[in-house]
Amino acid sequence: MSKQPKEEKPIGVVTHYFGGIDVAIVKFNTTVKVGETIHFKGATTDFTEKIKSMQYDHQSIESAKQGQEVGIKIGDKVREGDEVFLAK
Repeated sequence: MSKQPKEEKPIGVVTHYFGGIDVAIVKFNTTVKVGETIHFKGATTDFTEKIKSMQYDHQSIESAKQGQEVGIKIGDKVREGDEVFLAK
């Protein structure tokens, strides 16, 4: 019998993606800080990214609060509805 890996719990969801500037708008359901590594996963999306910067209302912030929608500069394409996990 093989052990199933423990299911990751989503910490947020992508609500918008700006392709020209490679920024994902993510609504978090928990507090997330700059420097943490997050995992984007969706139908055609599967990559991890260290948060280098976050913005809320065009202002740089160090952490996103629960329920807050923030912009994160990323290096790959994501889609609306992609789930966001805290990378192990």
